[in-house]
Amino acid sequence: MIFLALLAFAAVEPQRTIALEGETFHVQGLVVEEKRLYLTSVDRKARKGFLFEYELPSGKRLRSVELQDGDRFHPGGFDADKDFFWIPVAEYKRSSSAVIQKRNRKTLALEGSFPVDDHIGCVAVAKDKLYGGNWDARQIYEWSKPDGRLLQKRDNPSTIHYQDCKFRGGNLAGAGTDGNTGAVEFVDPATLKLIRRIEYGRTPDRNTLYTHEGMDIFKGRIYLLPEDAPSRLFVFPGIR
Repeated sequence: MIFLALLAFAAVEPQRTIALEGETFHVQGLVVEEKRLYLTSVDRKARKGFLFEYELPSGKRLRSVELQDGDRFHPGGFDADKDFFWIPVAEYKRSSSAVIQKRNRKTLALEGSFPVDDHIGCVAVAKDKLYGGNWDARQIYEWSKPDGRLLQKRDNPSTIHYQDCKFRGGNLAGAGTDGNTGAVEFVDPATLKLIRRIEYGRTPDRNTLYTHEGMDIFKGRIYLLPEDAPSRLFVFPGIR
C-alpha cells in the first residue's frame, strides 16, 4: 500500500492555486488527470447537474454535459477507472434515491447506470468494486462492479462527513468536515478503521474549509475544490 498504517495529524498549506473559468454553480466532486480536470456541480434553481471538463493548468473550460435523471439532479463526489467515470446522481434530499452513472471518459456519454434506494453523495472506484457514501457518508455502501449488486452497507465510524471519496493505493480516502475541522482520511476498506488523517485549514480570503467539497489524489498530491463560483483548485504537497 502507498499509505503507511499509522495515524498522522498535520496542518498543511497549498502549493498552488488555479482559477477555473465560468459559472460552476455548487461544486461537488473532482477528478484530476495529467492535463485535465473534471468536476461535478449542481444548479439547484434550474434542477440540473453538470459534469465539466477543464484544461490544466490554464483552468480553461473545454466541455460540459448535463447529468440529471428525472427528480435526481444532484451529482456528488465521483471517481474513475481506466475507461469510465462513476458518478452518483441523487435527489436533493436525505434518505431518497440515486442512480450511479457510468460515463465514457473520452466522450462523457452515458453508457449505463444502476439505481440505489438512498441519497448517494460520493463514489470511489476499486478494481472490482464501487464504494459509496450516503448523505454526509453516515453509511458506506459497497457494490460489485459493473453490475451494481449490493455487497454490504456499514455505519461509518468517522466524525468527518465525507463529500468526496477516492480509492487510492489500496485504501479508501474520504474528504469532508465535521463543521469546524476539515480533513482527508485514509481508511482500511475492509474494516473502515482509520489509517491516516490529514487536517486542512480554511481559504485565507473566503474562510471556506479546504475540504468542504471536491477532492482527488493524483501522483501523490492532494487536490481540493472547496468553493462555488468563482471556483479555485488548490494543490497541496505530496503525501509521504
